[in-house]
Amino acid sequence: MSDILQEIVAYKREFVREQMQKVPLEQVKEQALAMGKSRNFYKAVTKRNRRGINVIAEVKKASPSAGLIREDFDPVEIARTYEKCGADAISVLTDEKYFQGKLEYLTRIKQEVKLPVLRKDFFVDEYQVYEAKAAGADAILLIAEALMPAQLMDLLILAAKLTMTAIIEVHSMDSLLQVRSLEGFPVAGYSVIGVNNRDLKTMTVDINTTGRLADLVEKKRELIAESGVKTREDVRKLKGIGVGAVLIGQTLCQSPSIEDKYKELFWIPGQ
Repeated sequence: MSDILQEIVAYKREFVREQMQKVPLEQVKEQALAMGKSRNFYKAVTKRNRRGINVIAEVKKASPSAGLIREDFDPVEIARTYEKCGADAISVLTDEKYFQGKLEYLTRIKQEVKLPVLRKDFFVDEYQVYEAKAAGADAILLIAEALMPAQLMDLLILAAKLTMTAIIEVHSMDSLLQVRSLEGFPVAGYSVIGVNNRDLKTMTVDINTTGRLADLVEKKRELIAESGVKTREDVRKLKGIGVGAVLIGQTLCQSPSIEDKYKELFWIPGQ
């Protein structure tokens, strides 16, 4: 793991231990199991549409690399704008220390939009998976570089049991080769591969990372490109690769008008 990822994961393990003292696992598990079936995130991000690519629009206040991204941050209003613009799913950053997110943002957003909602965080324990379901998440993101293979498999099985889709995120070719067989595990329609174009070791972004790794993925419609999308040309490039979806947050959230920026990137004539 890179230094920043190692730091975040170490903190997250301690954070989860503290959370379990406040709200025991059995209580969170009971809340999660009482929730209904999740909205179909997998279908939302792999379907074909006129735009040529599905959009997972992210509600993002801050990040370690960019600092504060949006001062007038209203998570629910941002999510409503995304839905109005035609996004296919919503991603919500829930890490508090590094991204100034909150799990309650996800719950509030889920109540106000009809789209599937992804909890984007640093998952290190099954507690967080139950917690995500209890909060209303329809999907979770699992970083391959932050988990041992057996633990990744356990979390994928649990997510599917709770009817949540899982994005298996990778950045390097080595990581992709290790986990690509898990696409569609444990059952088809519950997991997809995500390529993070950001190198957490250097915090630099290279949108060509997705292109370099895409040929190693059998089903490109089940591949998600994450980070680094700034221009319409970037979107065109990813569409040309044939990926199913793009996850985009910073470019939209730092724009004075989220709606105008969304249209600039994704608008198609006659829509």
